[in-house]
Amino acid sequence: EIVAAGVPYAMIVGGEPTLAPHFAEGCKTLSDGGVLLKVETNGQNFDPATLKGLGIRSVQISLDGASQAVYGRQRVNGLLDKAVAACRSTVAAGLPLEITFAPTRLNIFEAEAVIDLAANLGAFRFNTGQLMRLGTAAKLWDKLEPTKAEYAAFLRVLERKERELAGRVELCYKPFSLHEEMAQRAISPSGTLLILPDGRVKVAAPLAFTCADLKSQNFLEAWASYKLAWADPRVRSGLERLAAEPSVSAQANSWIALDNLNAMPVVV
Repeated sequence: EIVAAGVPYAMIVGGEPTLAPHFAEGCKTLSDGGVLLKVETNGQNFDPATLKGLGIRSVQISLDGASQAVYGRQRVNGLLDKAVAACRSTVAAGLPLEITFAPTRLNIFEAEAVIDLAANLGAFRFNTGQLMRLGTAAKLWDKLEPTKAEYAAFLRVLERKERELAGRVELCYKPFSLHEEMAQRAISPSGTLLILPDGRVKVAAPLAFTCADLKSQNFLEAWASYKLAWADPRVRSGLERLAAEPSVSAQANSWIALDNLNAMPVVV
C-alpha cells in the first residue's frame, strides 16, 4: 500500500529495526517499489551487506560518546567499537552515513570529540538537538537532563563546528528544542506518518495522540486521518500545552486515540 500510494521516502527506525525478523524483507519490498530508505541503527549488530542492491538514501548510526567509558554509561552493554565499525563498513559499502548524538548529562562534554569522530568516519551529516523527554529518557529524566549551562556550551560548540566543517559535514541541530520544533509543526505539519509496530499511527512523537490504525484502515485512509488530525482542536491544544509545559512529553507513550475526526478543509 505504501508503494502503491507513491510514497517517495521511508525511515526504518526502532528501537533497533535490524533485530526485527522481517527487516530485510520489508526493506526489499519498499525499495523494489521505488521507495528510498533511511535506516536508523545503533550499529551494534548492523551489517550493511543486508542493504546491498537496495535504494538507500542514508544509514544513520547513533554515536553517543567518543570513549567507551562514556558511550557505555549511556548505552549500557553497548560497545563503541561496534558502532564505529558499523560506520566504517557503511562508508566502505558506498552508503551515505549520518550520525546522531543524543546529549545527556552523561555525554554532553564529549560532543565536540563525537563531531570530530563523525567527520573522520566520513559522515555527511551530524544530527542532534535538545534531549527529548521520551521513552527511556523520560524514565531517567532527573539523571539525564543537561543543565542550562551545559546546553549553552553545547550550542557554542555546535555553532563553532558548523563553521569549521562547512562543506564537509552538515550539522543539523535546528530547531534545537522541542518547543521550537512544535512551534514549527503547528504552522507546517510534518508530511511523515509515524507508524507504530502495532499499526497505529501517531500524530507526532512527543504527543500522545494516535489518529489511525492500519489494522483496520488502509494506508491512504490513514493518511487522510493524519491530515485531519493536524486540524483538530485537540491536537492544537496539545501543541500549546507542550509548548508551555515540555515535561508533558513524558506521557507521549500513553496513547490516546483521536476519534470522531471531523472533515475539515486541509491543505495538502
